[in-house]
Amino acid sequence: MSIGSVVRSELLKIGSVRSLCIALAAVFAATVAFSLLMSGTFTAQDMAKPDFDPLRSSFYGLNFGQVGAICFGAIAVAGEYKNGAIRVSLAAVPRRGLFYTGKIAVIGVLSLAMGMVTSVTCFVAGQILMDDRGVGIGDPGALRAVVGCGVYLALITLFSAGLGMVLRSAPAVMGILIPFLMMMSFIIGDIEDNGGVADFLPDRAGQQILLQDPVGSLGPWAGLGVLALWSVAALWAGAVVLRRRDA
Repeated sequence: MSIGSVVRSELLKIGSVRSLCIALAAVFAATVAFSLLMSGTFTAQDMAKPDFDPLRSSFYGLNFGQVGAICFGAIAVAGEYKNGAIRVSLAAVPRRGLFYTGKIAVIGVLSLAMGMVTSVTCFVAGQILMDDRGVGIGDPGALRAVVGCGVYLALITLFSAGLGMVLRSAPAVMGILIPFLMMMSFIIGDIEDNGGVADFLPDRAGQQILLQDPVGSLGPWAGLGVLALWSVAALWAGAVVLRRRDA
């Protein structure tokens, strides 16, 4: 079987599973809803503060939208192990590397597409709500943040997918990643005075791309690179587990 056939098969699988479609839609809905809610409540005094960042503010809902990304990546991979569906998939595609590559490619492309639509919507609507305090796409850091937000959501999804292959359980992935990404960087950041380890956690590092004037030990692209390394490590671990374990 060719990679094209595997990709078509994976697209059909995702399109036929309601929970996957809902999780992918939730990425857009949660990110946009919470971002616009925040952007619409800023007062003139809030936006006049020296530390106000109009770019990061328009992506406020990203922390909520990434929950949908985690669910999508986890269910798309670990769902194969529910009721033994993985055996059918591997019977159709005996080459496990080809099967895994096709699945991850589809997950990555779909999550990136949804991430970019989400990012552009948040930026345009958020800046409109901030009126004269908003920025345009040509302002420093704006295009980088818009592209970076979409890439961030795709990388978080792939991180979740790789872990899903390792753990073979969507609830386990969600139970680990959601608290980890929502809480850990804040806990460690409160303990450390100057960032340190917290700067290299996946969410803290990756979200440097959203700041108009990034702070900390990592720049915007270096931070996104750190998140990419987390994702690559999880995907590599997933490939090793798929190759070595019985279905």
